[in-house]
Amino acid sequence: MIVLCCKCGIRMQLNAANMCVNCLSSEHNITEGLRKHFELKHCPECDRYLQPPRNWIKIQLESKELLAFCLKKLQKDLNSNKVRMVHAEFIWTEPHSKRIKVKLKVQKEIINGVILEQSYVVEYVQREQMCESCSRVQGNPDQWVAAVQLRQHVSHRRTFFYLEQVILKHDAAGRAKKIKEVDNGIDFFFSSWSHGAKFVEFLGKVSPVRLGSRGDKQLVSHDPKSNNYNYKYTFSVEIAPICREDLICLPQKVAAGMGNFGPLVICTKVTNNIVLLDPFSLRHCFLDADQYWRASFKSLLTSRQLVKYIVLDLDVINSAEATIDGRKYVLAEAQVARISDFGKNDTIFSIKTHLGNLLRPGDYALGYDLYAANTNDIEFDKYKSKGLVLPEAILVNKSYEEKSGKKRLKPQLWKLKSLPMEVDDKGETENDKKNKDYEEFLRGYKENPELWFNLSVTEGEEAPSVPLDEVMAALDLSEEEDGDFLMEE
Repeated sequence: MIVLCCKCGIRMQLNAANMCVNCLSSEHNITEGLRKHFELKHCPECDRYLQPPRNWIKIQLESKELLAFCLKKLQKDLNSNKVRMVHAEFIWTEPHSKRIKVKLKVQKEIINGVILEQSYVVEYVQREQMCESCSRVQGNPDQWVAAVQLRQHVSHRRTFFYLEQVILKHDAAGRAKKIKEVDNGIDFFFSSWSHGAKFVEFLGKVSPVRLGSRGDKQLVSHDPKSNNYNYKYTFSVEIAPICREDLICLPQKVAAGMGNFGPLVICTKVTNNIVLLDPFSLRHCFLDADQYWRASFKSLLTSRQLVKYIVLDLDVINSAEATIDGRKYVLAEAQVARISDFGKNDTIFSIKTHLGNLLRPGDYALGYDLYAANTNDIEFDKYKSKGLVLPEAILVNKSYEEKSGKKRLKPQLWKLKSLPMEVDDKGETENDKKNKDYEEFLRGYKENPELWFNLSVTEGEEAPSVPLDEVMAALDLSEEEDGDFLMEE
């Protein structure tokens, strides 16, 4: 029924108060008595907020978690005033203003069952206050409760360069008080045992690791009156010494347990599983961390021993493609020659390769020179004594460098983020070795587009790229990703 408002005379729908919405709002302010200013305690060191009485939580700005955190402070005030909240949203503020504004829409019954709805803004002022753990660290920077000692016993640091990107991508070391680079690894220091244990759990999800000690304890102090003990905990974590592109000679017992697999295989990918490929038959297998550490083995040759070859001729044996973990392979017979032999001899090798879909005559390829390699491996010698026929070379990957020697990848055009890590100056020789490892790490990105999703590139920069036809040849887009974290460089 249409009636006239008893205050302003405007035509309106009949209600119990006989007043329009504007007049009801002028007569009644349901937001009166509601608090519109609050304080949030924020730690500037670890970027966490205080959830009383003593719990500190990490929340992203303008996230659903932060909105719920802010609204929780209002709940008691709304209930006491018998006001019901129906909507809430953030109002944009300058991030450096230390202000968070939330616009609320509330309802309340005022006269004879009439419900009035109004909006108002609540402002939260961010007050800086260091949490207890950060205060202790500021007082004594060397103070820590849990240390995670991450190690990999190989001759390069490419694994740690890539692991650094994975940690940054998932903010796994956000609560580390100090990170230090050491020989064969990195040390992470945390203010509590639980933070260290959570980080170790993350490492187990992205890499094939073995926990050497489950939090060894060292007594720091003891109060006999209150019977309180303070300990320092150390987690020793070892990464399997198997890296992508490594050539492996499987021990006889391991090969027999996998159905006479191999024995000469290539590691094509490392996540929390190790993916092994037989380049002569396209058979493959997956080893998880438990399987590997029960019968561990080392690499016969590593990526530092790769040799560059030129493909002279190539004939596909079988056009059927094998798709292994998202990458396609085709068996082929190839004639190759070492680039280093040009102008010295006319040595040519006839070999079988799994890269028949990628290589063409005139292309460059990286591989292992078994014709001239000097290996010192007991298992490899056992196979040779039993008459194992060795190929002169095993190709591992296509080389994407131009024939002129210029690289398509230009590292100066893009920059990766890095952890705030303490690094000791180890001299010019060690620094050159580290820089060379970093260049090899970048080459792995250029030649493997499926690794790019773990890049942590600085804002405003672009990731490296290769031509589209090479990306399409290397990737199988018909299948979905398995969702594993990539571990290797």
